[in-house]
Amino acid sequence: MLEVKGITVRYSGLPVLRDLSITVEENRTVGVVGANGAGKSTLLKAIMGSVKVQSGEILFMGERLDKLRTEQIVRRGVIYVPEGRRLFGPLSVEENLLLGAFTVEHEADKKRNLDYVYELFPRLSERKKQAVGSMSGGEQQMAAIGRGLMSKPKLLMLDEPSLGLAPLMVSEVFETVRRLQAEGETTVLLVEQNVLEALELSDRGYILQTGDIRAEGPAAELLKSDGVRQAFLGL
Repeated sequence: MLEVKGITVRYSGLPVLRDLSITVEENRTVGVVGANGAGKSTLLKAIMGSVKVQSGEILFMGERLDKLRTEQIVRRGVIYVPEGRRLFGPLSVEENLLLGAFTVEHEADKKRNLDYVYELFPRLSERKKQAVGSMSGGEQQMAAIGRGLMSKPKLLMLDEPSLGLAPLMVSEVFETVRRLQAEGETTVLLVEQNVLEALELSDRGYILQTGDIRAEGPAAELLKSDGVRQAFLGL
């Protein structure tokens, strides 16, 4: 579904990603893990067209994305849930969710998608008229993921969804990813510092360090690797 082929991204002339390649197969969850500053968020921004790719190419369903504007990429079914959630605090939960459906043409489809999000996150349904800025961090993360799902994306990219959340809320967010896996309709590209949990969720994993892929393979095999366990899990 998604092929990132040898991309290089620079900020102020300094390489942040170097000849980086990853593959995301349809109806799979792929985890890209690594420490803060490894280049994980830059990878997602490059896929979304919000940072310039100096070399290499990005293909989605066989079409090059790195030549398209962000709006065009969204309309092809690629949705990015950014780190920090980026919600509109004064607006209600439901208003924030509906902003995620701007590419959905028919009101019946918007209603169907909204019902799906409320079924996935019952707490959002209970608080749909509440200003999203007054909610807890975990509830806001639910709203951010829900907004991303409002257009029924083909590829959902989650950037550090567990960041800053209490352990109970982290479990709830990751359980949502498991449900999306089980339903088999949404492909997920998950970027996380939380290496253990992210790899346990993923079908395939990539270990990113200072802009380079240091290890890759089936996530279960990465978890068993002595090198990965010592370097990234402290085991």
